[in-house]
Amino acid sequence: MQCVSADSPKVRNLKFTIQYDGKTLHGWQIQKNAVTVQELFQNALFSVIGETPDIKGCSRTDSGVHANMYCISMKTVHPIPCERLRLALNRYLPKTIVVLSVEEADVDFHARYSSLGKEYVYKVWNSKTRNPFLEGYALHYRYEIDEKMLNNSAQAFVGKHDFTSFCTLDNREKGDFVREIKYFKVERDGDLVTFTVAADGFLYNMVRIMVGTLLKIQQGKLDKDSIPKILEEKNRKSAGPTAPAHGLYLNKVFY
Repeated sequence: MQCVSADSPKVRNLKFTIQYDGKTLHGWQIQKNAVTVQELFQNALFSVIGETPDIKGCSRTDSGVHANMYCISMKTVHPIPCERLRLALNRYLPKTIVVLSVEEADVDFHARYSSLGKEYVYKVWNSKTRNPFLEGYALHYRYEIDEKMLNNSAQAFVGKHDFTSFCTLDNREKGDFVREIKYFKVERDGDLVTFTVAADGFLYNMVRIMVGTLLKIQQGKLDKDSIPKILEEKNRKSAGPTAPAHGLYLNKVFY
């Protein structure tokens, strides 16, 4: 057994809450030949504390996806106060990423595995005219959207289901495809239509495929009551297309 000296520095477990604009970024996870949130965050950490601890992100967001709330956990023995660390990181991070808070967490807290669920928002600019200020931040959909009809159709997602039909199968997804949707809302504010969904967890591209399926219902290419049948078929080909990444936001992480 390894002995620990009474003078050994205390191991701290820190929880970071950040926001980021994913328009020019290639998601969270470090990749070769692509700039990611994790890489930029680790570079900023090294500039501030002179080390690059193992950091854990709450989700694997894809290229072009944004985050209103994204959580990171990190263990370190560095004594820097939380608020000082937050301010220093924001000096070194690009303007597309900001640290909202840094706080001490329980030693067993893990940004991903301690999460009880997440909420995503998908934004659609529903107008015949493009909005230049939403380019890269909302899907431009020029045809009519009946948000009330789509909201009714989306209620079939709510509850515990096998979402094999609503995910992209790759090496990320193995085994259990059952997830529990807590709520799904389709709402309009002027020309902006938002799809808001919360669940205990999400599969790869799940939200974007659900939105793509609802838009296919809007187009009349799928029946408005077709979602239960698509879920039952457990076949990706039965669902609609994957909506573009730039309309998607990780909105909340529940702990």
